[in-house]
Formats: sequence, structure tokens, C-alpha cells
Amino acid sequence: MVRRPVAWIVALVLFAEGLGVAALNWLLGVVVDRQDMSLAGLDPHLTSVSSKAAGVVLGLCFALCGLVALLVALRDRAPSGAGRVLLIGAAVVHALLGAFVWGLVGVSAFLSMVVVLALIVLLLMTYDPESRSGAPADAAGPTGPTGPTGPARGSGGDGADGPPVTSPAAPTAP
Repeated sequence: MVRRPVAWIVALVLFAEGLGVAALNWLLGVVVDRQDMSLAGLDPHLTSVSSKAAGVVLGLCFALCGLVALLVALRDRAPSGAGRVLLIGAAVVHALLGAFVWGLVGVSAFLSMVVVLALIVLLLMTYDPESRSGAPADAAGPTGPTGPTGPARGSGGDGADGPPVTSPAAPTAP
């Protein structure tokens, strides 16, 4: 199974990336503050504080995405709801960053963004809908509880939620 190791790797990478982004923006804020730099007449202190705040927010966002990946690794279940949306957002951010760093930083930074993007997408795609609902993925075979030998899904015999499945009554002749 590839799912759990990928989830662990994604969690570690996102935690490290969150820490790196926060540290880099904090360092840029300190440099702007010490150099008393101004951008188009903006207050240098405001620029410094904005850089630091953006670093903290982005770092916490990546750390939250790392926490979602860590929970996926621990539970061995697909993320759902807000966790899934956070991971999709992280994938979009990495795709956009990859496009920007190709020209600004170089091919190696682009490849690292693409690798992280691929890991996040792999994490999102390795869980099928059956495993997302908590049902075991290997029980969906034709001989399992949902196959012809077992009760139909939702019939009440397998403990699934939902109304019982009933067969339509045979039409009667007048």
C-alpha cells in the first residue's frame, strides 16, 4: 500500500515547508525593517510587519495542511470536508508557485514544487470513495457483502445507513 507512506511524506514536507515559508518571510521582514526600505512610498515598518504577518499566516496554513495529511496517515482514511479543501488549495498553491519559480529561481525549484504537487495529488487520489466512507475497500468484490451472495447495500442487513432496498412488486394482471 502506497497510501500511508505518501501521507506521512506529505505531512513531513508540508510541516517543513510551513516552517521554511514562515522563517523566510520573517527574515525578509527583518531585512526590510533594518534597511529602512520603502516600496513606492510605503511605510517601511508597515511593509516589515506585513511580510512577517504573511509569513506566519502562510506557515500556519501549510502546517494545517500538514496536520490534515498527518491525520490521513494515522487514520488511513481519506480526508473529507475542510481537510480535503485545504489539501486541494495547497496543491493549487504549489502549481502556481511552480509556474512562478521556473523563471525566477530555476528548474530545481520548479521540480521541487512539482514533486510536492504530485505528492499531494497522489495523497488525494489514492483513496477511493468506498474507503472514504469508512467501508473496507476489499469488501466490494462480487462475493463480498455487497455482491450477489450478500444483502444489497442499504437493505439493513449490512448495517449501512439509508432506507432499505425493496424490490418492486410484480405487476398484476387486471
